[in-house]
Amino acid sequence: MLAAAARGLRGGRLSSWLPQTVPFRGSHWQTSLLAFRASLPMRAQPMKKKKKVDVKREQAQKDRMKKKIKKLEKAPPEMIPIEDFITPLKYSDSNRVRSLPPLSFEETERRVLLLKKWCLFKQKQDKAEKKAIQTLVEAQQEALKELRLESEELYQAAIRRDEGLFPFERDGPNYTPPLPGYDPPEGKCIDITKVYTQ
Repeated sequence: MLAAAARGLRGGRLSSWLPQTVPFRGSHWQTSLLAFRASLPMRAQPMKKKKKVDVKREQAQKDRMKKKIKKLEKAPPEMIPIEDFITPLKYSDSNRVRSLPPLSFEETERRVLLLKKWCLFKQKQDKAEKKAIQTLVEAQQEALKELRLESEELYQAAIRRDEGLFPFERDGPNYTPPLPGYDPPEGKCIDITKVYTQ
């Protein structure tokens, strides 16, 4: 082709194979008519073939995912173990038996008699408390009967429930009374608490 074009130019006239309208070289990618032509560079990836969407299969996948999420939501949260309630294995050995010193016959008899005296004392204390409560209840019922004979309004006011009685708070007696102006010393504390992440 190039040779024929050269012969045509040499003869002083254009060959018949050349087009009559010569395109304008407006771009540096556009080559001469006498040179090899190259296609424009592709600046994009070729289009992928569209896959056929199976609606039923996608719906089944969504349903499976929803079931898995519900199953995970129903699962109870993992509890953090409290190490204070777990007995170490070295203390669970059956061979570890504490050997107590044998008690003498006199000490055994003394402890038995002391236990009997203690049981008798608690029995008498329980009977006295029950008797005192019974006496107070009987006196209360008798007073309510007399009050009802005097005034029905006062009787209804006396048996009305006290709404401010509960919740009931009270500070009980301590084993040792507090010392005024006592400043407790600050001790050293080494924190060995394990941190759990969920």
